[in-house]
Amino acid sequence: MNPSLDTLAGRGHDQRINLLLGVANLFIFLDHIPNNAVNLLTLRNYGFSGATDVFVFIAGYAVALIYGAMMLERGFIVTTTRVFKRVGQLYAAYIVLFVVYIDAIGNFAARYATTSLFDEYNVTAIIDHPTRTLYRGLLLQAQPLHLDGLQLFIVLMALFPFALWAMLRRPQLTLAGSIALYLAARYFDWGVPSFPEGRWDLNPFCWQLLFLLGAWFAVKGRDLVTPLYRWPALRVAAVVYLILAFLIALPRHFPELNSVVPGVWPLSLDTKENLAPHRLLHFLALAYLFSWLVPRDWPGLSAIALRPVIKCGEEWLAAFCAGVFLSFAGHLILITGPDSLAMQIAVSAAGLATMAAVAYYVSWSKQQDRVRAMGAEA
Repeated sequence: MNPSLDTLAGRGHDQRINLLLGVANLFIFLDHIPNNAVNLLTLRNYGFSGATDVFVFIAGYAVALIYGAMMLERGFIVTTTRVFKRVGQLYAAYIVLFVVYIDAIGNFAARYATTSLFDEYNVTAIIDHPTRTLYRGLLLQAQPLHLDGLQLFIVLMALFPFALWAMLRRPQLTLAGSIALYLAARYFDWGVPSFPEGRWDLNPFCWQLLFLLGAWFAVKGRDLVTPLYRWPALRVAAVVYLILAFLIALPRHFPELNSVVPGVWPLSLDTKENLAPHRLLHFLALAYLFSWLVPRDWPGLSAIALRPVIKCGEEWLAAFCAGVFLSFAGHLILITGPDSLAMQIAVSAAGLATMAAVAYYVSWSKQQDRVRAMGAEA
């Protein structure tokens, strides 16, 4: 039976979506500041997956809810035009971000004679080939550090109408096709080349699986997964796997533990590009336990302390763009000033607060536009 409006994840607003998008945004900002003790608090330090995994999965879940309902109500053509409109907005934000970001890196490197920043932020080609670099950037082929997530999301969204059309009609078959593409990309080493050399840090042939898994859960998976919450053995297995992943990840921060943690595990912690199976399994274990421990009616979702985080999820694009610049500024402050623990905490706290302020402002601005529009119609 094809999914109906009522089967789209219960057809109700789920505040956990905004919470997780906000957490992912804030964690990504912290992860982007190197040599920062505060980013030891983020998800990537305790296993195989990280904030990017959370963002891609939840984004797939959220867009399936929004555009799935639209496609069922208004059809494929209308929905496709709305998706492409959103892709245009994402692309415009990326272009502005790319150009200003490159310019900021170049100006700072020239002013303070820190040419190592070009290598660190993967924009070395801008020195010898500025025009080609900008052109390749327009084509999403240049990969400056920290913009890879937005580039991936643009590509996934551009192809999403066709995947959603298939998902709404044959959800299991569509998911099987996504898994087949993931396995083929890993087996045949498919990837997307980047400029001037190398490949995308987030291979869309592989990461599409996590995105469509999110969409599948929104369309069909909720009814199939709910019975799993009644299996205590599955929860125990998830907890054991997370503990195992944590133990394997510990030597990353404490090299002296290399002699304690067995070296026979055939698992590489550097598994981001092709979304290694154990990384995917780690995220699914986290998602399973989170959805069990935090139901959609959890009272804590209305807590005052979580409101800034949820707002960063509601206005995730503005918060993400702000986070990219703030992480760069934070890095510059730490390499040009006193790099103490107190300074790292201050820089991180100031960045998080600024991201929340930007999200609140964008939300307020949109509300004023709606009020003005309603006044004009009246």
